[in-house]
Amino acid sequence: MVLGTTSNAGKSWLTTALCRYYARQGLKVAPYKSQNMSNNARVVAPTLVASRTALPPGGADFPWGGPAENGGGEIGSAQYFQALAARATPDVRMNPLLLKPEKDTQSQVVLMGQVNAELSALEWRGRSLSVWPVVARALDELLAENDVVVIEGAGSPAEINLKSCDIVNMRVALHAHAACLLVTDIDRGGAFAHLYGTWAMLDAAERALIKGFVLNKFRGDASLLAPGPQMLQDLTGVPTVATLPMWWQHGLPEEDGVFDDRSISAGKVTKTVAVIAYPRISNLDEFQPLKNVPGVRLKWVRSPAGLLDADWIILPGSKATSADLAWLRAQGLDQAIAAHAGRGGAVLGICGGLQMLGEALIDPHGIDGNGPGLGLLPVVTVFDEAKTVRHRQAAFASVGGPWAGLSGVEVQGYEIHHGQTEPHSAMAAAGDIACPVMPEGLAWQNAAGNVLGLYLHGMFEDPRVLQALFGAATPTLDSVFDGLADYIDQHFEPGVLQSLIE
Repeated sequence: MVLGTTSNAGKSWLTTALCRYYARQGLKVAPYKSQNMSNNARVVAPTLVASRTALPPGGADFPWGGPAENGGGEIGSAQYFQALAARATPDVRMNPLLLKPEKDTQSQVVLMGQVNAELSALEWRGRSLSVWPVVARALDELLAENDVVVIEGAGSPAEINLKSCDIVNMRVALHAHAACLLVTDIDRGGAFAHLYGTWAMLDAAERALIKGFVLNKFRGDASLLAPGPQMLQDLTGVPTVATLPMWWQHGLPEEDGVFDDRSISAGKVTKTVAVIAYPRISNLDEFQPLKNVPGVRLKWVRSPAGLLDADWIILPGSKATSADLAWLRAQGLDQAIAAHAGRGGAVLGICGGLQMLGEALIDPHGIDGNGPGLGLLPVVTVFDEAKTVRHRQAAFASVGGPWAGLSGVEVQGYEIHHGQTEPHSAMAAAGDIACPVMPEGLAWQNAAGNVLGLYLHGMFEDPRVLQALFGAATPTLDSVFDGLADYIDQHFEPGVLQSLIE
């Protein structure tokens, strides 16, 4: 199990690397994170599990359904990529509980891949305790079916205010009898204090599971760390088993944080792509392949000034489309985007971004909120109670403007959205017609050709799209996973990684 002293210490990255490291030894490996809080989600298909044959139909032994009902649905992006690194089929059991923040004090609860409105309405502590049987059973099944399960914690295991309702850190570690690594971000400073303080606040039985400390994101001369690691071991009995140098360009999609320029490939910039970073941005990880395209600079934008040098503007997905659209207007970004489009500049909206580009958002069921759109596409979105969650494969029809290279290209991706989008009937009658460029309402383009909106996430992860738009190929995910495994093999103390699974 990979635990962290803080969020963004490197848990997801290290868990992914370990999944590939052990899979390359011919072991059957699966990732697991009982509860993930993220608006970055992926779609997984239903999975048949032989061990479930003895369970009651419909998950009757669980208060909220559970693994016996295993179908497809949503899991956190980090666990999706960890499954691919493990050479395993992504499965809802790998992230049985996903919390998707909609407001500062409200999240949509996804249990075993499906939205659960009843759980979403529960108080946080009560909810966590009630779903423990479900997440524990999912873990037990993965343990029974695999040689190695690599578990990721959340935040810090020393959050003592949450200990009584913990279902993601030490309760999971104790349940699985997991050998634990505790990783810290040394670039922040205070790493030895973070490690010691976290260890000190654990119970004795929990401390016994900590087998090694990991210093992550180190810059400089590693010899200057001495005598810190030995002094820490004298205090705790726990060795520092790895010092991982800072690595900006490892190629793994970001899970929780935004990227910055240091993680972008070096070289002459020929195209600047600006992604609007509204408060409830979702599925930001799908832009990682753009960071690997030679000559492309990808940047987050939160003000009009950030759009001045943009060649493309992307409106990404959103977990709260109407609220994020209101935020966008409050920053003056609506006018800046309209001015860019008016000059013939390229604008792309994905999922919630597509909905924002239209004329109006109509919400008869109180799902997201009503409001006027940006008016850059003559379409209207009506929010629906049912949530569309599915894999899709579709081909672009004839596409114009800066997107012309996509014409005829077949794309694989996924949909996660409330609402359906249709042409604005009155505008169409007046001659302002949205041009459908994918079947079944998946994508629309304006008459000028410079504004494109689509529901399909993951377009830039398809090598055919990168070739069509940039004439470039980027490293495959498989090569990225192998690079991560090579990295930890190089920087962990000899024998440590094998000892963790003996």
